[in-house]
Amino acid sequence: MTKRITAVCAALLIAVSAMAQDFTKTLRLDYIFTGTNNETEISLAKMKSLEGWYGRHVNMDKLLLEGNGQVKLYDSESGKLLYINSFSTLFREWQNSEEATQVRKSFEVVLLVPMPSSKARVTVDLYNDRKEIVATYTHEMDPEDILIQPVKCNFPSKYILRSGDSKDCIDIAFVAEGYTAQEADLFYSEAQMAMEQIIGHEPFKSMKDRLNFVAVAAPSQESGVSIPNKGDWRNTALGSHYDTFYSDRYLTTLNIFKLHDVLASVPYEHIIILANTDNYGGGGIYGQYMMSSTRHYQSKPVIVHEFGHSFAGLADEYFYDDQYEQFYFSDIEPWEPNITTLVDFESKWKDMLDTDNIVTKAEQVAQQEVQRAQAQKARAEGKPVARPDYSNIKFEVGLYEGAGYLSEGVYRPVPECRMKINEYPEFCPVCKRAIQRYIDWNTVQE
Repeated sequence: MTKRITAVCAALLIAVSAMAQDFTKTLRLDYIFTGTNNETEISLAKMKSLEGWYGRHVNMDKLLLEGNGQVKLYDSESGKLLYINSFSTLFREWQNSEEATQVRKSFEVVLLVPMPSSKARVTVDLYNDRKEIVATYTHEMDPEDILIQPVKCNFPSKYILRSGDSKDCIDIAFVAEGYTAQEADLFYSEAQMAMEQIIGHEPFKSMKDRLNFVAVAAPSQESGVSIPNKGDWRNTALGSHYDTFYSDRYLTTLNIFKLHDVLASVPYEHIIILANTDNYGGGGIYGQYMMSSTRHYQSKPVIVHEFGHSFAGLADEYFYDDQYEQFYFSDIEPWEPNITTLVDFESKWKDMLDTDNIVTKAEQVAQQEVQRAQAQKARAEGKPVARPDYSNIKFEVGLYEGAGYLSEGVYRPVPECRMKINEYPEFCPVCKRAIQRYIDWNTVQE
């Protein structure tokens, strides 16, 4: 009996010890994801440490969104799950490109987890578009490991909005790309503009007291960003460029290790890269970063749209049926909260419907063909293309076929939304609720 009691007490002590982790540092995990369209490998490049933990302090062992990848941190002794988070990657997106059938490539990926106080085990799982694990990698880590390198950085920075302590707020960092040292003030003003655009949209507007925005003026040797299709290459802080996956408006950086080095001196969880250009374009990857030009006439809505991707995991609601491969399948429910295949509609916005309001593909195509014909006629006559005025239009939440790049089999909540077109002035009710849930999940104890 005494041995049994002793064993129970020991188990309780281990559990209490695991629960009592006081996270004061960040463990930065630098990985290389390598593969082709049907091969995936994960390698650990390096482990680094940052002062402070700026991820969520609540719901740490629970997951809100599945993502295309997940990272888990376990206490080695007790096996208790200390932290879990989800993410997506540019690598996974590339695997759906035609190029991935022809060459093998590697992508840098950084995942941030709280630094444990004792030995821990890290597991990274990657999923395909059918939600099947295609790669998993587990490694041990010891916080006393002398080769875990502290990262320091002294780039100029300043807060654009500071609403409270990081334990109570979500920390969002702006990073300058293509701004020289002499253009730091221009960057700060455009970071202010970008922040105002984001918090000008609900539910960010009502929940801005739980958001911190800091701007890091990383200097570039040359002004502007690279545009390969014009043969224009610039020496910039992050080496960003247009023409990602040969799409002329897709603006990204592949230098993820460098990106996180730049941010080492500020609190951050989400990253917004602002590109010093008036060329149209951008990109957003859930749990990684978003990037946008700053001075194109559509940059303001693009910034908000791409932030919807990177911050809350919202999917694109537009469609054009010209993908090399599809991302969504009729028998798999997407993990993104604002689209559905109806496989598990109960988990999406079914509770927001009064009726089964389905707009058929035929109706959608008819409406779009009329608008397309009108636009083509205007262009042929040298007239400006008329854009609808959505400022006073409120759409009924329902099921509208066409989303996630497919015109059939995937549904969106409303005809138009900020996640579908730049012209619509706000997020739809479903996207608003998803963003609110994400902010609550990261700041409110359940």
